Amino acid sequence: MRWFSKTAKSAARATPAEIRAFFNHAARDEEHYPSTIDPRILHVKLVLDHLGDLAGKRVADVGCGKGRFARVLAAREPQASIVAVDLAEAMLAHAPPGVHRCAASMTALPLATASCDGAYATESLEHAVDIPLAVAELCRIVKPGGRIVVIDKNADAWGRLETPEWERWFGRRELERLLGRHCCEVSSREIAYWEDVEPDGLFLAWLAIK
Repeated sequence: MRWFSKTAKSAARATPAEIRAFFNHAARDEEHYPSTIDPRILHVKLVLDHLGDLAGKRVADVGCGKGRFARVLAAREPQASIVAVDLAEAMLAHAPPGVHRCAASMTALPLATASCDGAYATESLEHAVDIPLAVAELCRIVKPGGRIVVIDKNADAWGRLETPEWERWFGRRELERLLGRHCCEVSSREIAYWEDVEPDGLFLAWLAIK
């Protein structure tokens, strides 16, 4: 089956097993699915800034891939407890030492309600088979007053990249509404990779407080 598309804006249906198999295979591709990220990139700084002081706290990296964001958080916040969640076991195998690894779907997180002080999903919500349920789960595991970050691609920029056919990109208002069902404060903005570069419309960030 052909899984890549640049033109079809409506996401094709795929099962979690098919998505897991795709990413277990993709884990061999370090160029396109890297295990590290430059901590100076704005995406990383935005997550760190919004989550705040994590010393002695628990945070979930939901749809972590190889744990590149978790690697930075673990180095910056050695007293934090970081849970790295991903559907693909081969991706999780690259997560850094000291991080708690958990193979699971974004739509059924095996974490207790209100068990985390914060959570983030960076370019992972786009792969969820049920977007409203995945957002609800992301919010469910966070304590009242806890902070949530979602960084993903802008629906208005669809077609600029080749993507798996099931992938979804989002409008600002769409995720604001979904997060707003569970959070008391939600905002969104366009972001670039670097602070000194104007956003080109590809990436959006949603910041929420439960």
